[in-house]
Amino acid sequence: MNIIRHGFGVGIETPSGVLPVCYIIGIGRNYAEHATEQGADIPDRPMVFVKSPASPCLDADEIVVPKVCQNEEQVDFEAELGVVVGRDARDVPEDSALDFVLGYTCCNDVSARWWQKKGSGGQFCRGKSFDSFCPVGPRVVPASEIQDPQNLRVRCTVGGETMQDGHTGEMIFTVANLISDLSRGATLPAGTLILTGTPSGVGMARTPPRFLKDGDTVEVEIEGVGRLRNTVRFEK
Repeated sequence: MNIIRHGFGVGIETPSGVLPVCYIIGIGRNYAEHATEQGADIPDRPMVFVKSPASPCLDADEIVVPKVCQNEEQVDFEAELGVVVGRDARDVPEDSALDFVLGYTCCNDVSARWWQKKGSGGQFCRGKSFDSFCPVGPRVVPASEIQDPQNLRVRCTVGGETMQDGHTGEMIFTVANLISDLSRGATLPAGTLILTGTPSGVGMARTPPRFLKDGDTVEVEIEGVGRLRNTVRFEK
């Protein structure tokens, strides 16, 4: 299924028409090694935040770093498996949660760390919601083509150098668990995109840190799902 520009965000071309991506939910620290690399506790409940529905961009689009994110080196990459909810989900049992999945895609949870950690009162949303800070694609692979979403390799390269190399089997909270938990008492509307967390190797946790630079090429590759490629441009 193709992902296209739609309104202020993106939509997914389905046999019944375009499904707008109306709601984006991110999950923090869903890989134990990613929590450990930043000196943080391993969560016992999903760490939930949102990204603006206006933040997505498509495969081959530029990740545009705005001037407000250039006060210091801070813009980071996070390779993630994206899960698209295909029909409204509320109070979904975990054992049937995958029945609500339309498909899977590659995502990059681009994050401005100063805004995430210092610039917004401790709330993640702004640091992760700048325009183009949610690359998705290159397409949505139907759920029927992914036998087990917990058996996929996840890689990220920057400038051809491998930065992240993980596996969805390392998730603390599985895709089914996340859909079930997030839908408790709150409807996940069709078109919800869930970013399921990132493996270790992000730029801020490396020695020395490796943040995105003007002209970088970032690739997110997920086994059976595809390869998402974007270049970085600093706004003048």
